Amino acid sequence: MTVIVRDFRAGDAEGFARIRHLALPFMLSTPEAITYDAANAHPDAHFQPLVAEEDGELVGVAQVGIVYDSPQPGQGYLNVYVHPDRQGRGAGSLLLRIAEERLSALDMTRFFVRVVDEPANRSFAEKRGYLPRRSAHFLRLDLATCTLPPLQEPPADVELRTAADFADDPRPLFDLDAETLLDEPSDIAHEFTDYEAWLKETWHHPLLSHELTSVAVVDGRPAAFSAARTDGGTRYGTVMTGTARAHRGRGLAKLAKNDSLHRARAAGFTEAFTANDAGNEPMLAVNKWFGYEICATEVQHVRELS
Repeated sequence: MTVIVRDFRAGDAEGFARIRHLALPFMLSTPEAITYDAANAHPDAHFQPLVAEEDGELVGVAQVGIVYDSPQPGQGYLNVYVHPDRQGRGAGSLLLRIAEERLSALDMTRFFVRVVDEPANRSFAEKRGYLPRRSAHFLRLDLATCTLPPLQEPPADVELRTAADFADDPRPLFDLDAETLLDEPSDIAHEFTDYEAWLKETWHHPLLSHELTSVAVVDGRPAAFSAARTDGGTRYGTVMTGTARAHRGRGLAKLAKNDSLHRARAAGFTEAFTANDAGNEPMLAVNKWFGYEICATEVQHVRELS
């Protein structure tokens, strides 16, 4: 049996999404989203999705690219996923090697890879020269059976809206997203400075639900938000929840997220997912208050090239 690695093609989207879901079921993934990401990645990202085939069957996939929105140059990422029933047959190693060659050709000197915190996965990364860095938790909430906190009346100067209310001009949401991103714990610094790129990669992304993304507005400006994604079925996830610095300490992020969760359950979603850096204690406390439970942990590893 022979394993080969090649570039992603449009016809691979369904298999790509299936393998990613089997390997990492806590993140939403659909064929439409895979196709959209491949077609709409920023040119500076040099996004290169790869697939591994064994005798014509898709057995592994990888997402490879440059962290183009970081102020620190030379950083690339490569995340490898192998079908659980096809592990140990060389697909992961080959995907990793080809991905590293692609990044080296782009003069990247720091490679980041995320692996689920299990002994075999960590050993795979560390044997190939990757050292563990920060960890992050995936959390799950059973929306079908949980008892959500009751909806609260917002303070007198706060209005709850949805992202759909900003359809004509989402720029204020971009500004809020960019500000909150600066305080997100991470090994990689990111900065949102390109509004047009944000529109393509975030605002128009097929997984983003404008109707379920809740926004707390103060004096006509977004002050806090909880961005929601859905898979078109029963799974819903919040991918960013944050508050502008000037409005922190008032519970507005919790207010927005509670509103979004209630909207999601009313719309028929039965599972809620989110993820937090393991050191982000304030947000972990908020999610624990809602009833989320940690279902897995992922460890980011880095390999530095001299």
